Amino acid sequence: MSDVRVIIQRDSEREERVVTTGTTAADLFAGERTVVAARVAGELKDLAYAIKDGETVEPVEVSSEDGLNILRHSTAHVMAQAVQELFPEAKLGIGPPVKDGFYYDFDVERPFTPDDLKAIEKKMQEIQKRGQRFSRRVVSDEAAREELADEPYKLELIGIKGSASSDDGADVEVGGGELTIYDNLDAKTGELCWKDLCRGPHLPTTRNIPAFKLMRNAAAYWRGSEKNPMLQRIYGTAWPSKDELKAHLDFLAEAEKRDHRRLGTELDLFSVPDQIGSGLAVFHPRGGIIRRVMEDYSRRRHEEEGYEFVYTPHATKGRLFETSGHLDWYADGMYPPMQLDEGVDYYLKPMNCPMHNLIFDARGRSYRELPLRLFEFGTVYRYEKSGVVHGLTRARGFTQDDAHIYCTKEQMAEELDKTLTFVLNLLRDYGLNDFYLELSTKDPEKFVGSDEIWEEATETLRQVAEKQGLPLTPDPGGAAFYGPKISVQAKDAIGRTWQMSTVQLDFNLPERFNLEYTAPDGSRQRPVMIHRALFGSIERFFAVLLEHYAGAMPPWLAPVQAVGIPIGDAHVEYLQEFAAEAKKKGLRIEVDASSDRMQKKIRNHQKLKVPFMVIVGDDDMSAGTVSFRYRDGSQENGIPRDEALAKIADVVERRVQV
Repeated sequence: MSDVRVIIQRDSEREERVVTTGTTAADLFAGERTVVAARVAGELKDLAYAIKDGETVEPVEVSSEDGLNILRHSTAHVMAQAVQELFPEAKLGIGPPVKDGFYYDFDVERPFTPDDLKAIEKKMQEIQKRGQRFSRRVVSDEAAREELADEPYKLELIGIKGSASSDDGADVEVGGGELTIYDNLDAKTGELCWKDLCRGPHLPTTRNIPAFKLMRNAAAYWRGSEKNPMLQRIYGTAWPSKDELKAHLDFLAEAEKRDHRRLGTELDLFSVPDQIGSGLAVFHPRGGIIRRVMEDYSRRRHEEEGYEFVYTPHATKGRLFETSGHLDWYADGMYPPMQLDEGVDYYLKPMNCPMHNLIFDARGRSYRELPLRLFEFGTVYRYEKSGVVHGLTRARGFTQDDAHIYCTKEQMAEELDKTLTFVLNLLRDYGLNDFYLELSTKDPEKFVGSDEIWEEATETLRQVAEKQGLPLTPDPGGAAFYGPKISVQAKDAIGRTWQMSTVQLDFNLPERFNLEYTAPDGSRQRPVMIHRALFGSIERFFAVLLEHYAGAMPPWLAPVQAVGIPIGDAHVEYLQEFAAEAKKKGLRIEVDASSDRMQKKIRNHQKLKVPFMVIVGDDDMSAGTVSFRYRDGSQENGIPRDEALAKIADVVERRVQV
């Protein structure tokens, strides 16, 4: 047996070790139960991999991103084995890890039922306890086709070896230069229990799967294409410990309570009627109040920051989007054209920037007018596939708080800095405070303009972002085709991250639209263009706030800021006078004069999450006072009327939560 020298890399620490030929990664990390795989020369390997002389080996912890993916993909294999043991006719699709879990697609005679999922999960538990070994085996294309002759979807994947995409999960099966099959082997006898075409790596055995649960099933097109057969998909989740699984399930339960679609119905805020169409919402009166207040406050803040308001139509001739480049780069995201005026193509606009460019270009511009900040609540239309439409957060029609700033190159850095500061402060005004920034850079396959311009724009954005003192993470290739961008990522009350505002720097559209201004020396110069949307879209921001506050909006945003609840009919008029005084101060107060008993009125308005309940009985009428009942059930009695009105007005003015 000859010696083999290996380097074990742990973060910044390097350890050189001499081992015998045949030593595996499992041997290197013996006793380290949290290590589930190894990274060798940059590639993930099973722990059964035999180390070669001179290789650098890094342990992969189960709690790392790679470790979680390996855990979840291994669990997907166990699920697929369980399905085929219970439903022998099932044909295998693809089973990749995804955020917080995994799925696997199956071609079966009928959709899975909830009882089926329970049976599959029970069978998975049996397989997990057997401790079957995951064993990697390299096979030729011909051998793989022979072994998997009864699996038509696997045969298709063999044909795309080396060119598989991560978009549909196919790369987890045939993403490498060689084909491999993973056998699940009996722990005692070594007999084959099940097998699957797979790139790997996997856990050593099924016993290394500590905690999992099946979540739901759904229909899904094979490889995401509507032209392909419809399969049945089962989603599951897996975690390194039972405590982490429980925490995740608790988180999902809390998220479900906060789902804006559910709250939209419960609080009578909005709906998405089938008669109008998927992704096209209508706001009810209560939701309309919240939206109007959001917009009014945003308008006020924009006026203070020197923005000018413009308005543009919802449709335009297609030639405008030929000039902007959107028909070249964005046609799949646009609604089909309408042919009008003897065959001229008109499009619903997917964005506002081309029209704002026409406003800039409507007359000659001087450097004295710059920076010129044009702002619009502009409704746009984007054709999203039905499978990705999701309430207000992913819609087909929505309104952007859209602005385009035209400035000189010398003003560019300062204007970007002011814009990003304005963005962050406005989000804080709505109650979001936990941010990080993301810098999206050029997609090498999808961009216009020179490399030099992109480099300059990207570096300028980087410097502006770093001035905010917030974490900055890269997003390689995530930019729009016309320029790099900074995205503000905000965490909500339960720790979820939402992409909010974007600030994009653009040297290219001014060139395509031939925009110019007169410089101090009389020459004609090209302006720099900054795209920015603070909310992203009003609908999406509405949904984020609804979930952040779990429907209990702070008083300044609440549709009804206080409701008067009389103990008896004799107290109704007193409360109506109180409400009339409140309305003179601009407050939104109603009186519940219904025939319901007082306790039922309280329950009804608790469900509607009204910030203040103003309760009045005989003692209050005699003393000229009211009593407050808050959303948490606490109560404050005997408050003089003027003081009560001032208190409500104060929390509204300061935009604080109660």
